[in-house]
Amino acid sequence: MTRHIRHAGVFCALLLVALLLNAARVQVVQAPEYDRNPANRRPDIARYEEPRGDILVGGRPVTGSKDTREHLRYERTYTDGPLYAPVTGFASQLYGTTLLEKAEDGILSGTDPMLAPFPLWNDFTRARNSGGDVVTTLDPAAQRAAYKGLAGLKGAVAALEPSTGRILALVSRPSYDPQPLSGNGSAAAEAWRRLNADRDRPMLNRAVRQTYPPGSTFKVVTAAAALDTGVVKDLEAPTDSPDPYTLPGTRTRLTNASRGCRDASLREAFTLSCNTVFAKLGVEVGVTDMTATAHAFGFNNPALRIPFPVARSTFDTSLDRAQLGLSSIGQYNTRATPLQMAMVAAAVANGGQLREPYLVERTTRPGGNVLATSGSRAVRQAMYPSTAVRLRALMREVVEKGTGRRAAIRGAKVGGKTGTAQHGRGNSGMPYAWFISWAQGDRDLAPRVAVAVVVEDAETERRDISGGGDAAPIARAVMEAVLTSR
Repeated sequence: MTRHIRHAGVFCALLLVALLLNAARVQVVQAPEYDRNPANRRPDIARYEEPRGDILVGGRPVTGSKDTREHLRYERTYTDGPLYAPVTGFASQLYGTTLLEKAEDGILSGTDPMLAPFPLWNDFTRARNSGGDVVTTLDPAAQRAAYKGLAGLKGAVAALEPSTGRILALVSRPSYDPQPLSGNGSAAAEAWRRLNADRDRPMLNRAVRQTYPPGSTFKVVTAAAALDTGVVKDLEAPTDSPDPYTLPGTRTRLTNASRGCRDASLREAFTLSCNTVFAKLGVEVGVTDMTATAHAFGFNNPALRIPFPVARSTFDTSLDRAQLGLSSIGQYNTRATPLQMAMVAAAVANGGQLREPYLVERTTRPGGNVLATSGSRAVRQAMYPSTAVRLRALMREVVEKGTGRRAAIRGAKVGGKTGTAQHGRGNSGMPYAWFISWAQGDRDLAPRVAVAVVVEDAETERRDISGGGDAAPIARAVMEAVLTSR
């Protein structure tokens, strides 16, 4: 009898071991396969069973979580959703995540290994950590000034702190409210359909995902190349430029919107924004050096992330001399995001040094303890310091007595460059109005803000559209907000 009991006990022990081994096989070895199975809702239920961490602007959360008491328990909420949508993106139970919600999803959802004190134990128990927070670099006053400035318009604004690369404002209009997309019901599906059918494309982040011909704002890059290569040594010397200028190898004659461009000096040509002078300078600099300078400013960089990806700004590297002339005045195939052109202004303001932009200051645990800090990014020398000094003087003259007067701020040093970019077949599209600038307060040791503004559809007659008239006042409002925010 004892022998039979012992055999039964051994058999039960073997069954228990087999059960434990099978459970381990299912929970550990085959867990990834089950997690990927579309019929398995447990990952979704686990993902939304805890509140999502928050995105903070100026120390205050602009996101939150709402308890729905459903299987997918917590939905994302947004404060001032349209204002911050180009930064936060959306977190939807149906359509996933975008922008910061996507780039920092590990921290916000609690799945990042840095949030797990005992990762192996969490893997075994399938426990989930509370989400951490993401602290942005945005200046709330600058963000609101940019958003208000673009009211009723289609366009974008990007603002940077030149000395660090911190992004102070990132606005795209028209915008949208991410809130209706958060859930998983018919209301979210209808909001998705409506937003994607909108011809104005409100979900397009024009500040970082749309490229435009930069027009005359690109003349800052061309001027830097001409000065760095020694094609121009004296700002006051005549440039031997005809008006009109016949593009090399063609019968196409380039003209100017301003008088006084014939044989103008670089100083005069910059203030008057002479197409003929800068097209000729670009041809004289040559494709190799123009490309190198554009690259130093950040053009043709496919890897820029802030931390979400930024569309590549381009300067064509395979050009004939006529195409090079047009590219050197920001036309032909030259394309730039507003963030890229803010980087151009920031490099001038920062003595020729360009710091890559970043949007996340730090990430924290739910209790506020710091997980990681971004800090200032790597430095790239976009131009010689002496060139930057001369370009700062030229940009100040544009604001003080040129086409950028509407960007002037009392008691501050302001430099800028206007641009009106043609586009469309045969330049038939409504011109884009550009303005890039930087500002330094009367008590500041260095410029504190660099801004780029593009307006796609200025509400005026075509002949009256200009960067100085349509975009400069918006840039001024953003710069004033930064200068007075401390």
